[in-house]
Amino acid sequence: MSDEPNPSSAASNFESAKAHAKDAVDATKAHIKDAVDQSREHIKSAAEDLRAAAEAKARELRGTAEAKAREFRDTAGAKAKEFRGRAEQTYGETRERVRTFQEEGEAYIRENPARAVLTAVVAGFFLGLMFRR
Repeated sequence: MSDEPNPSSAASNFESAKAHAKDAVDATKAHIKDAVDQSREHIKSAAEDLRAAAEAKARELRGTAEAKAREFRDTAGAKAKEFRGRAEQTYGETRERVRTFQEEGEAYIRENPARAVLTAVVAGFFLGLMFRR
């Protein structure tokens, strides 16, 4: 055997190594393409999950806001009804007091006409003095 390399054997080994390297590069490209495709699918799935969760949270918040609005509206309606009731009661009581005062005043004037006229004249005199200044 000789120590000199065989040129046809070296060329054959080089071609074999070149083919093997090309196969390795092609396999690496395919593996990277698969990894990128899987990553894209994973990101797409995660984005869809995030969108669905955001929509669910928005629906939940909308429902909560609508419930609070109904609660506030009901509370405001109850308070308005309460205040209206109080106002009607106070109006009725005041109207009754005025009517009673008027009736008592008319009865007093009928019983004491001279005193009523004299009181009216004195009150008119003092009011005239006050407004003159």
